[in-house]
Amino acid sequence: MRAHIAVLPGDGIGPEVVAQARRVLEAIATRFGHVFTWSERSIGGAALDACGHPLPAETLAACRAADAILLGAVGGPRWDDPNLPLRPEHGLLRLRKELGLFANVRPVSLLPSLIAASPIKAELLVGVDIVVVRELIGGIYFGEKQRGDGWASDLCVYSETEVARVARVAGRLAAERLRRVTSVDKANVLETSRLWRRVVSQVFAVEFPLVELEHMLVDSCAMHLIRQPARFDVILTENMFGDILTDEASMLAGSLGMLPSASLAEGSLGLYEPIHGSAPDIAGKGIANPYAAILSAALLLRHSLGLATEANAVEDAVALAVEGGVLTADLTAAGERSASTSEAGDAVVALLLRPGEPHETLTHERVSEPVSS
Repeated sequence: MRAHIAVLPGDGIGPEVVAQARRVLEAIATRFGHVFTWSERSIGGAALDACGHPLPAETLAACRAADAILLGAVGGPRWDDPNLPLRPEHGLLRLRKELGLFANVRPVSLLPSLIAASPIKAELLVGVDIVVVRELIGGIYFGEKQRGDGWASDLCVYSETEVARVARVAGRLAAERLRRVTSVDKANVLETSRLWRRVVSQVFAVEFPLVELEHMLVDSCAMHLIRQPARFDVILTENMFGDILTDEASMLAGSLGMLPSASLAEGSLGLYEPIHGSAPDIAGKGIANPYAAILSAALLLRHSLGLATEANAVEDAVALAVEGGVLTADLTAAGERSASTSEAGDAVVALLLRPGEPHETLTHERVSEPVSS
């Protein structure tokens, strides 16, 4: 296969972790006989400093021309003033909107050796394997905003079409897993949530009759994510609720540095990024965890390029590296020896390029058994 990938390193640790994800993709190309070409462009604070805009026209054009997009992180303390007319986050929000990246998919699963890294009791983590599907380009983040003398407002708007299309993404994912979807809203208070609940119910009744659908209020979901996380399979929710719940769910895995994400459009285009931020306090120190970026590259292979075997190989290599003790500072206790960013990347690449190693031997034990599709 030939594929063209746009690379947006961004700010802080973004360039460091993206470099390792790119190395892994190059190793996949070598091992499986693919040809990947690259366009690297600026976004976020780096773009603001370079040309005065967090999403330059050439960056947007490169993303439109690509088969997939690999992103690091945006933001940092030098651009933190919320009153600035343009901030790094504006570039990412506009990119999502311009490319129609309406469905954010965030898997949350655990490896046995990382259970102790989670602040949650170990017995609650057995069987945790969740995918959160968040609507990404509607709702209060993109509604009309006003500010007057002593007041402000943000309008939350959803259409039936916007709700239905993201519900279908959750339905398709659930059909390949345990066939359970929890749709999260605030229908006891919000009119947009009442619309959300009605449309989701209609979509699943007609298009996914074999998938069990439950509705849950967002405050109840926040509680159950900590109290009974293993009860969830696929969680479907709107933009702001999803933003909050996915950060909460990330604590189940013990570190933001282990969790990837995919932002998907209609068709095959997608943007792939770790869920963590730019972590400016550790930027340039070579200690950032690259596993989330590498696992985001695996999602890129699966969702945009249709290379499931290659995606599985990357995920298995990461698991084997972690289970083999290649742990970055966020995964180790104080005083323990930790791996550098590049050492973690080295371990994954070495596993992928091990001579004569068939994919079938790149297997690992998970806390819960994988569900066959």
